[in-house]
Amino acid sequence: MTTTPAVDLVVLDIAGTTIEEHGAVYRALADAVVSAGGSPSPTDIDAWMGADKHEAVAALLQAGGRPVASAEQVETVYQDFRERLRQAYLDQPPAPLDGVPEALATLRAAGVQVALTTGFTREVAHSLLAMVGWSEGVLDAVVTVDDVAAGRPAPYMIFRAMELTGVRSVGRVLVAGDTTRDLTAGVNAGAAFVVGVLTGGQDAVALGAVRHTHLLHGVKDLPGLVL
Repeated sequence: MTTTPAVDLVVLDIAGTTIEEHGAVYRALADAVVSAGGSPSPTDIDAWMGADKHEAVAALLQAGGRPVASAEQVETVYQDFRERLRQAYLDQPPAPLDGVPEALATLRAAGVQVALTTGFTREVAHSLLAMVGWSEGVLDAVVTVDDVAAGRPAPYMIFRAMELTGVRSVGRVLVAGDTTRDLTAGVNAGAAFVVGVLTGGQDAVALGAVRHTHLLHGVKDLPGLVL
């Protein structure tokens, strides 16, 4: 007997949720900000996990009570971050997290659409997906901060993923990610399932401190939850 999946759409973060990039994003971000004279603490960096990277740069440049950075300064530091990240990916290429390709294939075979959302720009996101061979045939939609008015914790990327996939009810959507911002965006969207995964930079204590419906070891466990 065939059962109906509990959701029509699964919306997933990229770095730390579906792709292992060895923490390069936040090392590159911290190094770029420090190189520009900033002094963010590890706690400051953690607070901006999952965010629009331009917003993260602007906020981290102010860490420790420093003055507000100009748009030009933010862009300069962002470009430095982008170059550091590019080199980090060349030195240690990213790869799909264990069991994720199989989980995505299982979900899609059951009629569940899969979308990725990210705090990266379109250029960075599509370059990263190309590195792991996910440019075609693996996903139903990809949404970046370039596509919406604001990144996480705003729910807009989730709504854009729904629009692109034709899913009309948030009651049929699962959102999963490895940061508190991913979970808060899912809550703000009203998603039926808001799932924290323990494959990224934040542990169960941090993820458990914000609203969610489930905590799982990883995306590989999602088919068992909704199929």
